[in-house]
Amino acid sequence: MPAEDTSASTLESAARRLERSLAALERRLEPLLRSAVPPDMFGDDRARLAEELDRERARSRELEAAAEEASAALGRATAELRDIMARES
Repeated sequence: MPAEDTSASTLESAARRLERSLAALERRLEPLLRSAVPPDMFGDDRARLAEELDRERARSRELEAAAEEASAALGRATAELRDIMARES
């Protein structure tokens, strides 16, 4: 048997052993993981964070609208002041 065949066979055998070991480890860890993290553990946090995000997005839209209104008011005031200054010159 050529050396390449032996190396490939050894590698394949090691890969199969590794796969079996990983599968056994997953089987042993599965019950531990299920008991350690309840399925709904993050559900409440996720819902609370989603509500908070919605509130903050709404607040952000309100602030943007207020900023646009303030900018428009400043623009009008500036234009009025320029008109007054132009008439007085």
